[in-house]
Amino acid sequence: MKRPMTAILADDHAIVREGLKGLISAMTTISIVAEAADGETLLNHVRSKPADLLILDLGMPGVTAMQFISDIKSLAPRMKILVLTANVEPRMVRAALEAGASAYLTKDGDPEELVAAIEATEKGEIYLARTVRFATGGPPPSMQEILSPVPLTPRERQSLAMIAQGMTARETAQRMGISPLTARKHRENLMRKLDLHSTAELTAYAVRLGLPAG
Repeated sequence: MKRPMTAILADDHAIVREGLKGLISAMTTISIVAEAADGETLLNHVRSKPADLLILDLGMPGVTAMQFISDIKSLAPRMKILVLTANVEPRMVRAALEAGASAYLTKDGDPEELVAAIEATEKGEIYLARTVRFATGGPPPSMQEILSPVPLTPRERQSLAMIAQGMTARETAQRMGISPLTARKHRENLMRKLDLHSTAELTAYAVRLGLPAG
């Protein structure tokens, strides 16, 4: 029989840790062996309580961004790291994966994604939250970042990527699971934010950012 997977929960909010334990409790193959509310406590747990998986909040006190992930991987090379954060910037996603993370989830995502991410890490796969995936359904080549001079929300990036691919507002709506009216509103917001005046100009802008054109 396969032994239970062990995990460490690291988040400075007790209510979040309790919520995670509630979700994980339904997965009978996972056992929580330790919890941490700050970086120092977490490092001590990693040294003394080897685990298969770490669910890590990047905003936790004592966590020095991506170097912290590298430090943990040095201490426990075989432990999988599942990042759970509110930050959806492509720069952060790429940096986390390069530092050694195996999964990247957002705190506003679907709880079911936690199960999917854990299952993916068990198989040695990389898992990205739906909120940080691009229109193609996965990361762009080499996790290349959209370097927009004007900050864009995840929805705006997704909409821009679909415009670059030549999708109509109706097609965009179907892909994103929103109404055509909302899809058109996303386009209008992009034009206003980027000071552009047509779909053609939006497409040209997307291409300059390196998005694949349709």
